[in-house]
Amino acid sequence: MDRSSIDLPSRLLLNLESWRNASHWRIAFSGGLDSTVLLHLLANLAKNHSLPALSAIHVHHGLQAVADAWPAHCQSVCDELGIALQVEWVRVQPGASLERAARDARFAVLSSVTQSDDVLLTGQHRDDQAETLLFRLMRGAGVRGLAGMPQQRPLGHGALVRPLLDVTRAELEAYAQTHQLYWIEDPSNQDRQFSRNYLRHQVLPPLTDRWPQAQASMARSAAHLREAQGLLDELAQMDLAQANTRHEFEWLGLRSLALAPLAALSAARQRNALSHWLEPLTRLPDTDHWSGWSDLCNAAHDGTPVWRLAEGELHRSAGRLWWLSGDWLHTPVIGGEWQTPASPLRLPDNGCVMFSGQTPVGPLRIAYRQGGEVMHLADRGHRDLKRLLNERAVPGFVRGRLPLLFRGEELLAVANLPGLDGNVQDAWKLHWQPTDEDQGLR
Repeated sequence: MDRSSIDLPSRLLLNLESWRNASHWRIAFSGGLDSTVLLHLLANLAKNHSLPALSAIHVHHGLQAVADAWPAHCQSVCDELGIALQVEWVRVQPGASLERAARDARFAVLSSVTQSDDVLLTGQHRDDQAETLLFRLMRGAGVRGLAGMPQQRPLGHGALVRPLLDVTRAELEAYAQTHQLYWIEDPSNQDRQFSRNYLRHQVLPPLTDRWPQAQASMARSAAHLREAQGLLDELAQMDLAQANTRHEFEWLGLRSLALAPLAALSAARQRNALSHWLEPLTRLPDTDHWSGWSDLCNAAHDGTPVWRLAEGELHRSAGRLWWLSGDWLHTPVIGGEWQTPASPLRLPDNGCVMFSGQTPVGPLRIAYRQGGEVMHLADRGHRDLKRLLNERAVPGFVRGRLPLLFRGEELLAVANLPGLDGNVQDAWKLHWQPTDEDQGLR
């Protein structure tokens, strides 16, 4: 079916067909042309079709004085259409890219309000897709970036959907003029110091003068690249399935992969698989920073290399790759005695410890390895703790935060390590519940 031959309301309804069972459609309403047309289309469609509940949300960045009048404008439009409006004020963090900072602030709010079974609808159109492709091409993006904006993706607990990606700006303008709509013209859209504005005003017009179908062709190329990215994702899932093996330290609750299956792949497949694995966890590194992956792989066998990324670190230890973020990146601190060992003890930046069975006689304290610790084992006599940890292949990054139970200067137990975690004769064990790694997700 050639959707361009269908009138705009019918095309929008067709593009949203698979989302008709959602509980709520929320329109990201800036007050500009695109979102105004989208809001008007949906409000009219709701009169004659059974649609999910509709509402709008306006995010106010406060970056320019003129924007202070925009919430009132958006409220006026929504009142005319009988659609509820939610206005959210955000503070944009200063940084090298104001465009990116504003986008991050906006999407943080939109993500927070998108609940389970909600759909957030945005008004990006085909011209925006072509602009995105050019922008990312100038930044040296790979297949994933050049695939452009997806028509849908997860957001918050729901989904973000862009139902106008096959519609041109000219079509939106024609609809707005026909229905005598009024909208905000953001003066910053004329500021050509912003990269996207430069592309929109200086680059795309001469391209379309020379090749009238340039934007349609770029959108088609983005679609081809999305298909190619889908194949790369399938390959990554196959490769990761070989590396996602079980291990004896699963109680750590950390994401990890066996290194050997990945190391056996070609360099390109390694990068593809690891990018797929890291994408939900952190901003992916650019091409130059992938040297950190090579350094990690090629380090000496007994080394414990670390690759530092934007939202965390990738460690290599005990034959595996480990993703660390949040509290796992903080050095744990403990002080004082365990006053009430019958109750769990919360450890700053390091989860908590507790006993099962009988509670050993005190006074007791929890500390961390400093070096030189010795532990008495009933069947082996006194043994150096470092050697005991080596025998059990405890990952290097865990050793400094394993809770150690002392009575005076006597090391009684090492939490969670079988044979070292308690006293069989006295029927007690020391259990450690590490920090929940998910708090470090972006």
